[in-house]
Amino acid sequence: MLEYLFTVVGNERRLYGPAWAGISFVAWSTLYCTLCRVNSSRSHEWNCRIVTAMHGIISFAVASWSAFISGPFPIQFDVVGGKNALLHEVAMLICIGYFIFDFIWCMVMQTEGFLMLLHHIVCIVGVTASLAWGISGAEVIATIVGSEITNPLLQARWFMKQSATYDSPLGRFVDFMFVFLFISVRIGVGALLFVVAMFSPNVTPFFKLGGLSLYLISLVFLGQILQFAYYKVFRIKRRSSSSSNVSTSTTGTATVKDSSSDRSTSNSRPAMNGVTSRANGHVKAKTS
Repeated sequence: MLEYLFTVVGNERRLYGPAWAGISFVAWSTLYCTLCRVNSSRSHEWNCRIVTAMHGIISFAVASWSAFISGPFPIQFDVVGGKNALLHEVAMLICIGYFIFDFIWCMVMQTEGFLMLLHHIVCIVGVTASLAWGISGAEVIATIVGSEITNPLLQARWFMKQSATYDSPLGRFVDFMFVFLFISVRIGVGALLFVVAMFSPNVTPFFKLGGLSLYLISLVFLGQILQFAYYKVFRIKRRSSSSSNVSTSTTGTATVKDSSSDRSTSNSRPAMNGVTSRANGHVKAKTS
């Protein structure tokens, strides 16, 4: 059976991508189904987000080890577009099975909009091409690191909302770190990787087009996240203003002069549709 899991490329014995991708997909799907059975009191999304959190932690750890410890460091003109290292392919195989699982889950549950589904498709095609052609693993791994670094914060944010602990200093800290890491790593460091890949003669036009597509999608997400961040600051300011309007009656009982600010604040909340998802470290589309 082992001959179906490995292949020989030149003088090297390499992982056989299709077999391991199938194993990865079955593993993530089995984990989800198991959670749904043993944790049936929770919603399907709750259990899916547990799977997502586990994927985010594992894929970030493996991809980071590959990029920064075992090497090569990906943001170099002579590294991008080069031959995949074994650990590159291990990380990508962990991800490709999850990406396919999550794409199917999103289609069945109809939780995501067109932009996020397009993002899923670009990721699946890009990882599959890198595995099939054995090249550009360095920049794909760097993209995984940048995408998954915010994943634990995103899941923590959602679980806190479900457990009614989100509206707290810890919840505001999670939101701040999510926005900070998205802007600094995915947009900032991502821009550097994007420039290196675009101007490197080693990167094929196919992967340059994929990198351009992902970065443009990230910029759209950035706009939605900045809108979300503005709403959060606006809400905090409105709450501070409302608290200043609290007066004490002649009986010594505190009363609020105008409670309409809470309603106006909730009505001013921006639509969060499309700012997703579990797999890639964006704010979830649902506004619950």
